[in-house]
Amino acid sequence: MSDPPEIVPVPKPRSRYLRQLSSSERYGVLSCPDFKAVTQTASEGETDVKHEEDSPDPQDVKTSCREMLPKPESLFISSSSSFDDCPATPDSLSNDQHHSDKASFTDQVMGVQTDVCINGEIYNLPRSQDLQNNADGPNIPRAATIHVSRKKKTLSGLRQTTECVVAQSSWLDVWKGRKHNVLWATLDGHTMSLWKKRTDKFTEYVFHVTSITNIREQDQGRFSIHLQKKHFEFMAHSEDVRQRWLMSLYSTRGREPLTEPKQRGPLIMKEPRKKVYTAIRGYSFWIYNSKEDYSVGLGMMCVSMNIACVKSTGRHSFSLITPYRTFNFSADSAKETSVWLERLDEVIRSALSYSEVALRLRSSPCNKVCADCGAANPECASVNLLVVICEACAAAHRFMSSNRSKVRGLRLDDKVWTEPLIQLFVLYGNKAASSVWGPSIPPTEQIRPDVSPDQRLEFILAKYHKGLYRKAHPLATSQKLLDQRLREVAAGPDVEETLSLLCSGARVSCSATDPELQSAISVAESAGQALQTELLRHNEFVEAPDFEQTRHSEEQIEELHGKLDEERFLFSQENESAACDVLDLTEVISVFDCSVGQSHEFEVLLLTDSVICRAAERDALLSHMLHIMKIVLAGAVVEEDLLGVCAVSRASIREGAALQCAEVWCTLQDGEMSIHTKHGSTDTVTLDSQTRCHLQRSENCILLEFPDRTLHMQFELQHSCLRWHELVQKTMCSSTDGQKRSGSVPCSIDRCISHITQYGLKVDGLYRRCGVAPRISKLVDALRVSPRGTVLETDELSILDISGALKQILRQSFEIIPDTHRPLWLKAAAVSDEEQRLQTYRKLLQQLPPVNRATLDALCGHLHIVQMHSQENRMTAHNLAVIFVVTLFQELAMKAAMMQLTKELIVRHTEIFMNQVETDGEIITVL
Repeated sequence: MSDPPEIVPVPKPRSRYLRQLSSSERYGVLSCPDFKAVTQTASEGETDVKHEEDSPDPQDVKTSCREMLPKPESLFISSSSSFDDCPATPDSLSNDQHHSDKASFTDQVMGVQTDVCINGEIYNLPRSQDLQNNADGPNIPRAATIHVSRKKKTLSGLRQTTECVVAQSSWLDVWKGRKHNVLWATLDGHTMSLWKKRTDKFTEYVFHVTSITNIREQDQGRFSIHLQKKHFEFMAHSEDVRQRWLMSLYSTRGREPLTEPKQRGPLIMKEPRKKVYTAIRGYSFWIYNSKEDYSVGLGMMCVSMNIACVKSTGRHSFSLITPYRTFNFSADSAKETSVWLERLDEVIRSALSYSEVALRLRSSPCNKVCADCGAANPECASVNLLVVICEACAAAHRFMSSNRSKVRGLRLDDKVWTEPLIQLFVLYGNKAASSVWGPSIPPTEQIRPDVSPDQRLEFILAKYHKGLYRKAHPLATSQKLLDQRLREVAAGPDVEETLSLLCSGARVSCSATDPELQSAISVAESAGQALQTELLRHNEFVEAPDFEQTRHSEEQIEELHGKLDEERFLFSQENESAACDVLDLTEVISVFDCSVGQSHEFEVLLLTDSVICRAAERDALLSHMLHIMKIVLAGAVVEEDLLGVCAVSRASIREGAALQCAEVWCTLQDGEMSIHTKHGSTDTVTLDSQTRCHLQRSENCILLEFPDRTLHMQFELQHSCLRWHELVQKTMCSSTDGQKRSGSVPCSIDRCISHITQYGLKVDGLYRRCGVAPRISKLVDALRVSPRGTVLETDELSILDISGALKQILRQSFEIIPDTHRPLWLKAAAVSDEEQRLQTYRKLLQQLPPVNRATLDALCGHLHIVQMHSQENRMTAHNLAVIFVVTLFQELAMKAAMMQLTKELIVRHTEIFMNQVETDGEIITVL
């Protein structure tokens, strides 16, 4: 394999990486030559595609790199006006990963300063100027990191295989041209794949090892791979990882190249809509970004045809369906579409087994891969566990014996495959079984098809014999309730709950304990439920799993640096170094604020990991915590609802004596617990002196008794349960006063004020312009029912609707200034001396009920902020007083004195509401 002509390399993350590199040979391949020589001998013909990888001018690279040396740890951001003049660095390249019109909320909270490189000069800008310069550029990444203590648990024996020198996998920092990302990289000896997440089924990039033209060794954990005109820069978190990758890559030399494609050409791919180049190679369907990428050998993803099916969706379009994703394509003509369908169907047919049972089972996409290791084209099944598995996993299932797993072949055991059993696998099969037996398998413990037999056996024993990854039924703690529920469910069509009950240890026959009870099989037969009967018969004499409450694990504490990246938490051993691991935030099950005094900490819990995050400042900590909570709660809440949250956890909740439960997310804040369902609805309950909280430690359950309802909360981890019990008890103690809660602003009003303050201060004619009446009425009703769960939009028309809703709620809900108090306010407005008039206002404020006083304070404070932005919204204090005097004083609104009073409440809000005044010899602190 000969070396290609030299090309300009991508400049390195920090100045210390710009040292001259060794030119010694290793494994017969030259390492990267001297940097100056590279810049001087760059071949114009070896540059990448312009829109993806434009290389900077060599002279600019040398000049800029010299100027970078005095500031080795700077974060470089390329503004849109100087993008071509500033050399790309790994730190700056991370900005190109995501594009946005404005900086994120958390970046604004942290107030990060950045160094900007413009025309080779370095400038230090404050956040405001930086945001302005990058308004049309890429998102500014979170520059500050949080210190992380991670207590990681890994099942003993479940280790990554290192027996084969060719196979390799790890997290790597990756640069392709100017684009930076942290990706999970795998090498199986034939293809190298780069994945966004370890659990993803389709790659970001994939290429065959025979497409590699050169491998270059560099320093500081770096190496590069060249594919003709394209190249990737990699950085491993340690020298040992880099050496393993290099050894594996060198060992792939001499492999057989890919076969010539049976069909290739451009297609339009929908979702996202883009033009791609595709090719059928062997039993795989390769998708490339462009024809040039095809010629280079750099693919986006590779789809295995033995787990796919194809169907026509129109004259010019067709769909390629896999268990994980459906790809929709369109061709230029009906003839071309027909050719593609014919070729794909031919490849799929030759890749599949023609066993009748296998064909019927594989009509369900999830049954086309092994339920345990993901191997394609499985040939066996466990008829009681309802999983389709490969031959290798079937051997491990047989090791558990037939009273745990009844393994049958798809080709040979024809007698066992009755029509109801086939229907069970077609309708449920791997999809339902995986949701019961393996919904919480950590990515580090999930096995692949190429694992050793010992690893495979240990994983399958952990999954089915010990039940370590199962999703327990809510009634799993009571054998009596489990058996009772199984008989109830057997009479209906809910096979998935039956499977969940069996997984949790429900007994099909209770004759040994109570001969008079009818068995679940008899109940299913009487009800005519053929599928239920079939499943129960195969589980009649099966032993229940030996559920272990704790894992025998190896614990280790790691001190790392953590940095948030969209839905991921990147871990590195040193600040600003390459990532050594990545945590998927969608796997988080609990977040707790653990700050005490000057210690700013929060805890993140997963099923297998415990992460303690620490920051020097409170704002940085809260911004990270808020980001994680928004990810785990998905779109169920809006940002302002999360402010002040001290705990968020996933739990199963059932109410009263009901047997059924719902999986929800719960948040705790300010004496309230909010329950968020997967459908987006929110239920808020108040925790006060009338609430009773009982801990059921053995069941990881908390019992909350309210005057009108009882809630059972079951958590997945005992630690989550204990922390919630502690925080709920503390919240109830702090809420026993009652005066604090009785003096708070109604939630619906507070929600509107907060939202308008955050998004509507620059809306022209705010409160003067009217929204749409039907939408306002609908919004008012929603805010009254669920103020925290109501979704509020941020566009201008929606802000006008919200302002109209606020005015309507203030007029209809209650009188802010009661009728009996208004004459006193009229008399106070007539006082000529200004200081005496303001002092009278303060006295009258003390006479208002606590809720009224708090609401008036919040409203006038909000209007004070609105009039401060009058240049943008054209709402002066006088204009606001004209609008709200009717809301405050109703029939007295026509009097000029009341207009002036309302204006004073707005303009002089701080003096009236926030001052400490002396009245009749006693000190009164006004709010």
